[in-house]
This record gives sequence, C-alpha cells and structure tokens, in this order.
Amino acid sequence: MSVFDDNLKIWFSGKFVPWKDATIHVCSHVVHYGSGVFEGIRCYKTPKGSVIYRLDAHVRRLFDSAKIYRMTIPFKQEDIFNACIETVKVNKLDEAYIRPIVFRGYHSLGVDPRKCPVEAVIAVWRWGKYLGPEALANGVDVCVSSWTRLAPNTMPALAKCSANYMNSQLIKLEAIAGGFVEGIALDAAGYVSEGSGENIFVVRDGELITPPLGASVLPGITRDSIIKLAEEEGIPLREQIIPREMLYIADEVFFTGSAAEVTPIRSVDHIPVGEGNPGPITLKLQKAFFEVVDGKRPDKYGWLTHL
Repeated sequence: MSVFDDNLKIWFSGKFVPWKDATIHVCSHVVHYGSGVFEGIRCYKTPKGSVIYRLDAHVRRLFDSAKIYRMTIPFKQEDIFNACIETVKVNKLDEAYIRPIVFRGYHSLGVDPRKCPVEAVIAVWRWGKYLGPEALANGVDVCVSSWTRLAPNTMPALAKCSANYMNSQLIKLEAIAGGFVEGIALDAAGYVSEGSGENIFVVRDGELITPPLGASVLPGITRDSIIKLAEEEGIPLREQIIPREMLYIADEVFFTGSAAEVTPIRSVDHIPVGEGNPGPITLKLQKAFFEVVDGKRPDKYGWLTHL
C-alpha cells in the first residue's frame, strides 16, 4: 500500500502544485542519467508542537551534494530551508517525512548536462518507522551484502546522489531476498562501510566505533548527532576502519539515519549480536536522541526548528 496521499501539495521550483500535477517529462535528464541529489528529513510531533530535526544541516548537505556534481541550485539555502517549513504547514501535517530533491530537468539528452535546467522540489508525507514498526524496540536482522560500496574516485560517496542509490537498491534487494531486513555493505578495501541507507555503529567493551568518512560513508546527520550525544553521555568513541568479523563479535551494533533513526541490530548473517537483544549503550543513545526530539533534553546544539 502506498504511503502517499494524493491530496497533498508539493513545492515545485517556488510554487505549490497539487500532488498529481507535480510531474516531469520522461526525457528529463535525471530519468536517464540519475542526475539528482536529495535529502530525507523528519518532522516530529512532540508535546511542545511539531519540530523539524536538523533542517539546517540537511539543507547544507543538499547544497554540498549539488556543488560536488556542479549543479547550481536556483535558490538560496535560506529559500529551501523556509520552503521545507512551508510545505509541512501548507499540508497541515503535524509529523512528516520531508524530501527535498534537486535534479536536472528537460532540455536535451547526452552525458553533458549543462543545458538542462536545475529544478528543486519538496514533497512531504507521513512515513512510519523505516525498518518496520518493531525495529526500534526489538532490533533487526541483517546480512553482509555481496555488493560493495562505491570505490574512492569512482562516484563521490559524500554526495547524497540519486545515482548512488542504485548500489543501495542492490544491497537492499539482496538482503530482502535472503530473508533479512537490511544489508551492510563493505567498502572497496573489504572493511565495514554502511547499510543501504544508514550509517553503522559498533560497541565493543563499552566503546563506540564507527567507520570514518573515507570508508565510502555518507556524512550522516544522525550519525553526527549520535557522536555528539555519546560525548555528552561519556561514552568513548573512535572513528576507525572496522573489519567484517567485528560485526560478529561486537557487544552491540546499530544503524543511524534520518529515516532509520537509531535502530538496533540483533543479528548479522544469522549470528546474534551480543545477547540478541538491543544493548544498553544502544538504548541509552536511542533514548537520548528521542529526548532531544521530544524536548525532554535541552536542545543545546540548536537541532530543532519549531513550526
């Protein structure tokens, strides 16, 4: 069943249009060559009203991705920031998933994209827990994928680009075909990189470890939040390369991401992680994350944009 609501409106290059009218031509450059960059942002319903989580960081990353691909967005960061807020408000949603996407549109085809206009679109909809309704409480079963993350100097892993997610689809589809919820990809050197759409953290002997950005890792916004929250909680943390087998002997493993939030991993390749249940450090950081979102913990970093 679709998560979309045809009654919603979409912000399309500066104006709101009905959901069904937000269309592009089949010969748009993005359709043929994947020339788009995008973001995924959550708006949460809280006791103190609706808040968008780390909107400024997401908008900045959107512009960073566009710059890497030499796409000049015809709006300022402030414009996209405000448009995200207005799109939630216009659709009268108290919680939402926000999807800004910037892409090369309709003019001509060929690898050279320069004559194709750059379009900016923002859609919002209600989207539940990305890895399933039980995932946050019980954890998920995952596998190590046979598909490798992009090698350095092939496609930029720091950009959240539509084309990169063909690699993610292969990882995800293979995992589902094998009876798993998600897959973990290794980098070109054979070390742990990330999930199809999530960053990854490992806990061993009370210490938190996460792969460095050089391991073909997207610079996740939630990843950055967890690094800061771990420091607040006094949890030691290192960014370093992680061998595959560390996943099997880790005390805890968890995913982070704007969609996945903080999701425990209970098994990898049918091998239980720790006791096979979400561990104490994972639960502590998950609790801290949602305390910030719900306004139960001071927003000392200015992560929340109140609507």
